[in-house]
Amino acid sequence: MRKVRVQTQGVEYRTVARVVSLENLSAQWRPELRFLVRAADARAVTKIAQLRSAGLANLILLIPNRDAAGQWQAETVLETGGTLIDGDVVAVADHMNHAHVLFRYTDQHHTVFLTNRCNSYCLMCSQPPTKHDDSWLANEAVQVANHMASSPHTLGFSGGEPLLLGEHLRRVLDTFAHHHPNTRYDVLSNGRLLADPSDAEHLLNGLSERMTWMVPLYGHADFLHDFVVQSPGAFEETLAGLLNLHRFGQAIQLRIVLIRPVLENLAGLCEFIGRNLPFVREVALMACEPIGFALANPELTDVDLRDWSAELSHGFRTLKRAKVPAILMNAPLCALPQTLWPYAHKSISDWKRTFAEDCATCTVKAECAGLFSWHRQGKHAMKIQKIEGIINV
Repeated sequence: MRKVRVQTQGVEYRTVARVVSLENLSAQWRPELRFLVRAADARAVTKIAQLRSAGLANLILLIPNRDAAGQWQAETVLETGGTLIDGDVVAVADHMNHAHVLFRYTDQHHTVFLTNRCNSYCLMCSQPPTKHDDSWLANEAVQVANHMASSPHTLGFSGGEPLLLGEHLRRVLDTFAHHHPNTRYDVLSNGRLLADPSDAEHLLNGLSERMTWMVPLYGHADFLHDFVVQSPGAFEETLAGLLNLHRFGQAIQLRIVLIRPVLENLAGLCEFIGRNLPFVREVALMACEPIGFALANPELTDVDLRDWSAELSHGFRTLKRAKVPAILMNAPLCALPQTLWPYAHKSISDWKRTFAEDCATCTVKAECAGLFSWHRQGKHAMKIQKIEGIINV
């Protein structure tokens, strides 16, 4: 989650607010929302103070330096590192030394974080789960939906495992669908808690058709999948969840993170999907994100996809024969055989993406997914080699 360093005063509790300029406030103001109103000079501060005195108590002053505050005594946010952007939805509080950017208007990829709890313990989890109660995040997500001034093309929900929210997940999904009906939604979930038909019906019946469920599958046999997610019985629960998603007409993207035990059995997994799960919308094969539990299991997770070109190519051919669409995510083009470049997507979130020094003059940089910002050249198996010459992607 992106953070911007700030100092707050008078914001006693964690508060969600929309960043807005003073000039645009009148067009956006609503009594049920909170606003961080940007003031660049004393005149603007005076105007905002007058508005608060007139009854607009939902305004928080946003200033670039302490001198700009003047005689202002109410809730204040001082930018001390980085910049908040008009249209951002943020969470601030006095006990925090930063603003959590919950929605950034200018991003290409948008994600709402719903929980850090999970019922799996994946070997390569980039967001290691915790057990503490964070159910308040569901209420905050509802506030994010209300505070967003624009509707992005696509927005994702992630965790942890969102299904652990129970009935609160449906409330979150319905709220976003109501306020942003033209947005498409991606729900990243292991699907296990949808194995129960009654639970699945309670959550999925009548749910917006603009949802896609992104469900991981790591093997074509229980011992393979269960080993990767470190949860006995997960394979059977995942399959039952997938069937219930299909029963309620929900779109499904299967996700396969390309770590060593998965790559060793990729042929069998792709064959299994083609034979038993032909109804999925697509299959996403994903390079592993080198953070979290992946750092604790490098012998299983730290791979160079160049060494597995044959397995990847065979897997794509198998899925193509079964007429199951497939894509590649999170992988730089130089790590893939050129025959698979048309399937590669620029999928790494804006704030997570970086490039190595060698990428500066690479011919295909503009079309490349790049690297996760925590990738360290020379410390991880994935090697970067710039591509020269005129090549069609």
